[in-house]
Amino acid sequence: MHVNTKRTLLTTAVLGAAYLLRNKNARNKLMNGIQSVTSQIRARKNS
Repeated sequence: MHVNTKRTLLTTAVLGAAYLLRNKNARNKLMNGIQSVTSQIRARKNS
């Protein structure tokens, strides 16, 4: 991975985190999305 790509990803992550910290609705939506994805993965592993 090039340094440039890493920096771009990091910048995107930081901006996204800053946005979510300010926007509670977006944060809740994202957390619900992550939880549903992780539960689907867990369900697949267990079956």
